[in-house]
Amino acid sequence: MSRPTLSYFRWAFIVTVVGLLLGVWVGWAYTGTIRGTMGIFFICAILAVLEISLSFDNAIVNANKLKTMTPAWQRRFLTWGILIAVFGMRIVFPLLVVVAAANVGPWEAVRLAATEPQTYADIMHDAQLGISAFGGTFLMMVALSYFIDTEKDVHWIRRIEERLSGWASIKGIEIAVVLIFILGFSRFLPPEAAAEFVTAALYGLVTFLCVDVLGHVLDKQDAASGVAKGGLGAFLYLEVLDASFSFDGVIGAFALSQNLFIIAIGLGIGAMYVRSMTIMLVEKGTLNEYRYLEHGAFYAILLLSVIMYAHTLFQVPELITGLGGVALIGLAFRSSLKVNA
Repeated sequence: MSRPTLSYFRWAFIVTVVGLLLGVWVGWAYTGTIRGTMGIFFICAILAVLEISLSFDNAIVNANKLKTMTPAWQRRFLTWGILIAVFGMRIVFPLLVVVAAANVGPWEAVRLAATEPQTYADIMHDAQLGISAFGGTFLMMVALSYFIDTEKDVHWIRRIEERLSGWASIKGIEIAVVLIFILGFSRFLPPEAAAEFVTAALYGLVTFLCVDVLGHVLDKQDAASGVAKGGLGAFLYLEVLDASFSFDGVIGAFALSQNLFIIAIGLGIGAMYVRSMTIMLVEKGTLNEYRYLEHGAFYAILLLSVIMYAHTLFQVPELITGLGGVALIGLAFRSSLKVNA
């Protein structure tokens, strides 16, 4: 008998209460006024909603991958993985970007975050080009690898997906498509920015290929030793995938606040809901019940990858980014209901 739906979100609700109380404390510490404190409280809440809307497709993809993992590695991802996601990507990653971009020490980066949030935010925005190129490339490879697959026999938008699936017989076609996108977008950038974009994008491509190869090697070793597939390789894949999803949310959060601690609280709350949704999707078998939901998630990933590329040319509102993904998943859900009816 499956658990009640709300029970999956128990820890997310607890973290929400604790996080919003921390937001009140941070607001009072920085502003010393009730009005300023309430403003920061609402920013934390908005950031949490933003993270959930941007990462719903992440939860679906996580659930799809978790199905293939051993129970032990599932538990490790849902414990260690969430710690890496919340503390690593929402706190440590922005600090490391500042350390690298401003050529300062870690403690100086923390000082900037605590006492000079505007300077800290400016450094993060200056690094947006490379971050968007890296994350967009990795996510584009994730999406294309899903659709360009000879074993894929369930199609939502049949005319498009059948053709993409047929391309799988051409070795390296997804890499060629991504390289065309990289070269195409780089032509619209000034020479210096284009060089940075191409370099970061190639790092994203190489990272995907390395993680993919490592996953296959580890899975073969597991199979040879009689262990089920889905161990360390799948864990690393999901961590890099989560990092790529997080790039857009972390950068976009600076439009609402320049304070690292406020951003970490808001996005951390959202990350807990993503974890809860992932567990629910796996245990309830939702992806099996709604056959096109996964397709919608990967279309949303493809859209996000293109939007991250577009970020290098102009600012795309986070509302469009979030609603675009939610709309695609909603349409896929509706199509699934029609098939099940």
